[in-house]
Amino acid sequence: MDVTTPTQSLITPAQPRHTVHVTFKDGRVFEGPIGATIEAYLLAAQNGSPGDGGSLIMGGVLDGALRELSYPVRRDATLEPVVLASSDGGRIYRRSLVMLMATAADELWPGIKVSVRYSIPEGGYYCKLLNRERFSDDELAQLEAHMRAIVQADDPITKRVVPLAEANQLFAARDDDDKVRLLEQRTRSDLTLYSLRGRSDYYYGYMLSSTGYLRYFRLVNINGGFILQYTLKESPTELQPITAYSQLGAVFQQADDWLERMDVEDMGQLNRIVRENRVHELILVAEALHERQISNIAGEITRRHHEQGTGLVLIAGPSSSGKTTFSKRLAIQLLAHGLHPFTLELDNYFVNRELTPKDETGEYDFEALGAINLSLFNQQLLELMDGRQVQLPRFDFVSGRSVQGQLVQLRRKQIMIIEGIHGLNPALVPAIPPDKIFRVYVSALTQLNIDAHNRVPTTDVRLLRRIVRDARGRGYSATDTLKRWQSVRNGEKRNIFPYQENADMMFNSALVYELAALRSLAEPLLLQVEPNTPPHIEAKRLLSFLRWVHPLSPKQQAMIPDTSLLREFIGGSSLHDYHPGEMNGHRPNV
Repeated sequence: MDVTTPTQSLITPAQPRHTVHVTFKDGRVFEGPIGATIEAYLLAAQNGSPGDGGSLIMGGVLDGALRELSYPVRRDATLEPVVLASSDGGRIYRRSLVMLMATAADELWPGIKVSVRYSIPEGGYYCKLLNRERFSDDELAQLEAHMRAIVQADDPITKRVVPLAEANQLFAARDDDDKVRLLEQRTRSDLTLYSLRGRSDYYYGYMLSSTGYLRYFRLVNINGGFILQYTLKESPTELQPITAYSQLGAVFQQADDWLERMDVEDMGQLNRIVRENRVHELILVAEALHERQISNIAGEITRRHHEQGTGLVLIAGPSSSGKTTFSKRLAIQLLAHGLHPFTLELDNYFVNRELTPKDETGEYDFEALGAINLSLFNQQLLELMDGRQVQLPRFDFVSGRSVQGQLVQLRRKQIMIIEGIHGLNPALVPAIPPDKIFRVYVSALTQLNIDAHNRVPTTDVRLLRRIVRDARGRGYSATDTLKRWQSVRNGEKRNIFPYQENADMMFNSALVYELAALRSLAEPLLLQVEPNTPPHIEAKRLLSFLRWVHPLSPKQQAMIPDTSLLREFIGGSSLHDYHPGEMNGHRPNV
């Protein structure tokens, strides 16, 4: 039977094509040989220039998947550049910068061991030497000069996959015990190594193709170590002045001391403890350290309450820091110190919705300070602190309007606790005398790193906490949470981080064992994110480091106390329905 179709006449024989077409978002199409790298296509699209500042190329998104510059293109595909002024671009840059620093240090002082400890707000890693005294100013200047010489040489960063036994042999010969311990968790029989000037190392994410891209950095001697500074995506060509963060620095040092005391300074050590079923004691010690911090904060609040009449505690911190559980445990400690806490919800002071400020996109900005009725809030705080009866507002989120709430009158020795993102901003309570206010900053300020050169950002840990909590208690998928995360982060940068040093005390909500507890809960959620989508890029990145974590067994998970801050996210908190100030089913101060 003769069957024809309208398009049949358009189909003709063709010769095999030995090139591929790469299509950019703006519709431009470039043709090149099979196997040409992403870098080659991006350079062609930018007239041979890698760009400058925030537009400096770091990688590419090929058919929806993040790829490094050296990735070969073997079929027709779409391509978008990943630049320095993006989250993924910044991570590729920082990872490659650490390799540059480690390589340069080893060439100058063979066998030296540099450990990347934590990040600083202005952009940079605080680093320490593990096997000798700190660098002198002259030595640090020598190291920076050698790094810049390697950048000037534009040396290639190459990638190879080796058998796991070969990687183990390499790290053992170099006395890289942290990596030897880490590889005990490896389930695959091979490992990807990156090499620069003959020195190979492991990094759990993508790298640049050469050192010539690493234009923006400097080294600063500080506090027994040094800072490897990089630029922030908000100002990708400018290194920010480094501020002396006395409180933050003290928290970081305290965390380092605790990890050393517990003998858990890298992920490999934690994995051994979990595998050998020695984690119960570690959990108890970590929780005891949390409780000691909270008790110390409660003690200082009590002292100021008695000495100068401090009656208002403001608690602030970024998303998924554990502020809710912290505030409840703080209230319990204040009760133990003889005070009677009363919690006031800042959200009830929202202005009517039509009065809410709007952001640059025209959407309501509920995180702006102007979304709060500051005059009413400050007036009622003064009245409550003066012992007068107050009619509190209640915000109806359905109608978007402020309505009448409960009548409240504080008793003698009562102290108010208010949790909210603006708690550290002096503009929140301009009418309240400073000596009447005690501010607490809560955040996961440190995190156990994978090894000496692979840092786990605390931002990622907070994101994992939120993914697990949102799925368990709010019905959101990991995709939903990942889509919202950048907006959340933008709000933190505007409203929280600039004011963190205004805190009277800081609470580090990180727990040394928490990634082992989060892995079994977060991993299945991340695996459900649809491939070749922007959220999948984030999900894949999170999964890549979670696989280095040995998960707690169900029996070990049950060892986490029901008052733990982590229970706010994984479930099972005995504090979930506890409201500070309630006794025998009523609030005695109302």
